[in-house]
Amino acid sequence: QVQLVESGGGLVQAGGSLRLSCVASGRTFSIGAMGWFRQAPGKEREFITGISWTGGRTSYSDSVKGRFTISGDSAKSTVSLEMNSLPPEDTAVYYCAARTTAHLNYAYWGQGTQVTVSS
Repeated sequence: QVQLVESGGGLVQAGGSLRLSCVASGRTFSIGAMGWFRQAPGKEREFITGISWTGGRTSYSDSVKGRFTISGDSAKSTVSLEMNSLPPEDTAVYYCAARTTAHLNYAYWGQGTQVTVSS
């Protein structure tokens, strides 16, 4: 099993920046990639970005591309999300997630951290 703990959420004004962090523990040797999802009120959880431990390849959803940057350290099993130019529409609960090298689906989830962008 892998356990994930996020930190860094909070309240920020529109146009501002925020940084989220996540640390994994447990069977971290099994992790193949880590990523971030978010869920806004009344909406489904959506993938926003991920980073592969193989080659450090990153991917972003169109909604955050150019504004968010993911970084990670496979040796420390940590991942961070730098969020810039935040509009109120980015308000959501942000979840850290991890998947193993053997599976494409994210199977491990953090408890989530609230990000609120005020207008």
